[in-house]
Amino acid sequence: MQKPNQRLPPLDLLAAFEAAARHLSFTRAGAERFVTQSAMSRQIRALEEDLGVALFRRRHRALALTDDGRRLHAVCADVLAQLREAVGQIRAPARREVLALSTTPGLASLWLIPRLPLFTKAHPGIDVRLDASLELRDLRGDGFDLAIRYGRVGQTEGAQLFREAMQPVCSPQLRKRGGGPPLRTPADLRAHTLLQVASTPDSGMPLEWALWLRAVGLPDLEPAAMLSFSGYGETVAAALAGQGVALGRRPLVDALLRRRQLVAPFKDAPASMRAYYLVVEPLARARPAVRSLEQWLLAQAAGEE
Repeated sequence: MQKPNQRLPPLDLLAAFEAAARHLSFTRAGAERFVTQSAMSRQIRALEEDLGVALFRRRHRALALTDDGRRLHAVCADVLAQLREAVGQIRAPARREVLALSTTPGLASLWLIPRLPLFTKAHPGIDVRLDASLELRDLRGDGFDLAIRYGRVGQTEGAQLFREAMQPVCSPQLRKRGGGPPLRTPADLRAHTLLQVASTPDSGMPLEWALWLRAVGLPDLEPAAMLSFSGYGETVAAALAGQGVALGRRPLVDALLRRRQLVAPFKDAPASMRAYYLVVEPLARARPAVRSLEQWLLAQAAGEE
């Protein structure tokens, strides 16, 4: 017979708590569950009142789990992951299968999205849900099957897809612009605008130009101007528009170079200490569709070498 203190609270409150504990943000958890921040806060309050304990320490613009909150979150995350796996296994096979893949915005827009129609054409009945974000997703907890992650060589989990090489790129018009400053050697960058991704404290992205200029022996070079963008896709778009010189992450920009939409004014392309890695959620790998996407991604990356 169930003891009174073993009575479960409403399951929707537990699901809301798991999302809030994973994000440590009522706002992001609410967005995930399609409710407002205030509604999410009320759900957590209701769960704490039901249990009679505090699950979060509410700080100024920050949340932290209490000891009870950490204990409950560990159990909720595991149980919900098992439920997702069981539902995936018993769901009617006639339905289309959806694979969830997370990766960075730059790789998604420049490398993966142009190739994805090849996969869906070769695998009818399998759809891909793509999450393009710099946030490091918890595959099991967030319900993802695979991820392509950008990280330091030798320090990042997964199978390496390809190393990155950094090479300045610009539009052909910028290089050929009559009467404009020359662009024949790296030292000529002093007269040009450099385009870059704005670094944030938690993005893990390198200070691109500083590293490249140091690698070619010009650590003190001062460009005519700098333009910074929130994402790599916007940086490349600015280069295509002739607004300046961007650091091309190869092989992400290789297709644009082949089509001569971008050109590389210098020959040197120093390899960075970063690469792209493929990670597969262990339980998801048991599904044939996940293995198909994994092998396809590995084959696509092998074609870049």
